[in-house]
Amino acid sequence: MTLNSTNKTILIAPLNWGLGHATRCIPIIKALQENNYIPIIATDGIALELLRKEFPYIKTLELPSYKIEYAKNGRNFKWKLLRNSPKFIGAVLNEKRLVNKWIKKHNIEGIISDNRLGVCTKKVPSVFITHQLNVLTGSTTWLSSILHQCIIKKHTECWVPDFEETPNYTGKLGHLEKTDLNLKYLGPLSRMQKKETPKNYDLMILLSGPEPQRGLLEAKLKNEVLHFSGKIVFIRGVVKKTQKKEQIGNITYYNFMNTRQLEQTFNESEIVLCRSGYTTIMDLVKLEKKAFFIPTPGQYEQEYLAEKLEKEGFAPYKNQDEFKMKDIFEIEQYKGFKGTNNSINWGKLFEVFEK
Repeated sequence: MTLNSTNKTILIAPLNWGLGHATRCIPIIKALQENNYIPIIATDGIALELLRKEFPYIKTLELPSYKIEYAKNGRNFKWKLLRNSPKFIGAVLNEKRLVNKWIKKHNIEGIISDNRLGVCTKKVPSVFITHQLNVLTGSTTWLSSILHQCIIKKHTECWVPDFEETPNYTGKLGHLEKTDLNLKYLGPLSRMQKKETPKNYDLMILLSGPEPQRGLLEAKLKNEVLHFSGKIVFIRGVVKKTQKKEQIGNITYYNFMNTRQLEQTFNESEIVLCRSGYTTIMDLVKLEKKAFFIPTPGQYEQEYLAEKLEKEGFAPYKNQDEFKMKDIFEIEQYKGFKGTNNSINWGKLFEVFEK
């Protein structure tokens, strides 16, 4: 515990793009509390709903939605983002104005932004969390990466949830050959803990991400699971006020799970079928699971990570349109993920807010 940290209020703001940014902030929020800081959570949409369920007694604030939507055809995703860029830029400017207002109103003395571009100020120390120092966008990667690095440079520090040296999990996403950014590598960051439990499920299916791609994959997999004879737990990734559970034959459906339930279910499952989002990958590392990936169509980051991890022998993948249930058995040819012994010195990291 830092002696001067008593009751300092820290605003923590994850991006609402699927659930990954929100869930990887959970251990940070807990660490803030354990080190005698007062966190305030700020985000929108399902990320806000999830964190309110995880931390019902922590103050929450609502930020403007970036209105991130996927095209039904993944190849059109980049162009849809460009068409929506005026709304996106407007939301970023609005959240910047809100943050400056909240600093005074709520006596905020530090900021942690997980990829929220407008959550930045020179009034207090600010940290940016990302595993994408390079932002892959196909032929425009050079431009999107430069723009993102310019945003990162506005912050006091940038925390990267990966290892600095090789081997690592982000590859060229989270590593630069030359940089003047103030980077700190945390190692994989996960809210999960590995437990030795009896295996109750042969297959765990975990969905997440923005619509319509989440729903398209759900519809596809509901047909494909009919060709799997083992016990399946199917978590749809739809956060609502109440949890719903449904049993259909050998398949148990949930609309969502809280952290404790999800951790238990991960540990009780032999193998996992999921997106290749980086937060999910960090959970798989912590839990030492074997997995099969279906990257979100058009999301270059997930496609790159799936290809990288298959090439390195960790896990197989298939594109969404190509996947068939029989492909799941390719997992047997891969080594799966192994846990790491890295521990994060949160007290040392939080010293940024004492400067």
